[in-house]
This record gives sequence, C-alpha cells and structure tokens, in this order.
Amino acid sequence: MVVSNSRNHRMDADVPLLVPEINPEHLKLVPAQQRQRGWKGQIVTNPNCSTVVLTMGLGPLKQFGITRVVATTLQAISGAGYPGVPSMDITANVIPFIGGEEEKMQQETQKILGEFRGDHIEPLHAKVSAHCNRVPVVDGHTVTVSVEFSAKPGEKDLRHAFDSFTAVPQQRRLPSAPSRPVIYTEEKDRPQPRRDAERERGMAAFIGRLRPCPALDYKFVVLGHNTVRGAAGAAVLNAELMHSEGLLD
Repeated sequence: MVVSNSRNHRMDADVPLLVPEINPEHLKLVPAQQRQRGWKGQIVTNPNCSTVVLTMGLGPLKQFGITRVVATTLQAISGAGYPGVPSMDITANVIPFIGGEEEKMQQETQKILGEFRGDHIEPLHAKVSAHCNRVPVVDGHTVTVSVEFSAKPGEKDLRHAFDSFTAVPQQRRLPSAPSRPVIYTEEKDRPQPRRDAERERGMAAFIGRLRPCPALDYKFVVLGHNTVRGAAGAAVLNAELMHSEGLLD
C-alpha cells in the first residue's frame, strides 16, 4: 500500500488524487487500478501543496457550478524544500516563477474537482489559470482566487457554503482531520500566514475577503499550511480515510 506525497502518478487515470474533504469518492478508483495493473497493493496520492489550498477553497463552492478560476499564489519558501531558495534571491524579493507549479495547479484542480465515472475521473469542465510566486514567508501558502459560476449565487450563498462545509473526515472524526476544514476569517486583513497557518494544527484552510469580482463573479483569499495540510499531513489524512474505508485491511 503506497500513500504518496510525491508528484509521480498523480495524473495517472486510475490513481486517486485525494483531498479527503473534497473528493473521497475518488477512492473508488482503487479496485479498477488493482485489476488493470494486476496489483494486490495500491497507490493513492495527494496533490501539490498549492493545489490543496486552492481546492479546499473551491470545494465548498463546487455546488454552484464552477466555470472559470484565476488563482495567484504567494508561496512560502519552505515549499521549496531544504536548502530551498538562496537567501540572496528571496530576501526582500518576490520570485514570479516556480517550475512546473502552474501546470500542476491547473491540471490537478480539474482532476480533484472532477466526477468519478466508474473507472476514471471526468475532469471539472472549467478553465483554471494559475500564477505562482515565491515570497519571503517561512510557512503558509496564500492564494488569491477569482471564480465564475454557472448558477450565479449570491454572496450570502457563498458565505453559507464556507461556514457550513463539513465532509467525511469530520463525520468519521479521523484523528488528523480538523473539526472545521474551512474557517472564514471576518477581519479585512486576514488570513495571514504568521497569524493563521499554524491554527488547527495546520490542517484547516482559512478563507477571507469574499467580495464581488468585476471580471468574474466573486473573489476571495485562501491560506493553508503548505508543509502540513499541503504535504505530510495530507498524506496522513489520506491514509486515515483509506483505513476508515477498509482499504488498508
């Protein structure tokens, strides 16, 4: 049994790319994966760290029919690993390029928000555009998001979707799952990495600044801890969900 945090196999048609609160039904790919590959074991992956943050923000809004997304990231230096970005490059600076990151965010988001169709995932029929930037923040990826919907919800509808959002990990009380996976911050200048990334053991996504968007329909900010919810913690929660489904017996 392989619960992977690496980029390998994420986009394989028969491999679940899992965010447990968003697409737990994608685990139904596993039996087909085992049949097709002749395996007794299985591979389940978690997404890129910035994709986790984006999809946690979009997941509660999928019910309104997402048609277009523009996402701009402000990504912490810890996301580059160790030793990461040279200090002379990142100090008092912004680096507007992270190799392969934009492509991952665009493709992975469409897969995660897609629909399970028996032996494959039908990707979300939405255009997703990502701009990825490295900033001098230690931990916590911030994503500014503009989104268009087919259903044309009101702002109160979106707030209710964020505030009431819960999912399988919370219902089953999985050990690593936050009690509230998405938390809306009322302050005009939140969420912030230094104030919010470590809250809820780094496993929740923090939303703020929901407002109308003059180009699409609405825009907001979402923050998540990139090395916890976006990496190791994501893999652990995936394994807990698999165990609760009996896939690790």
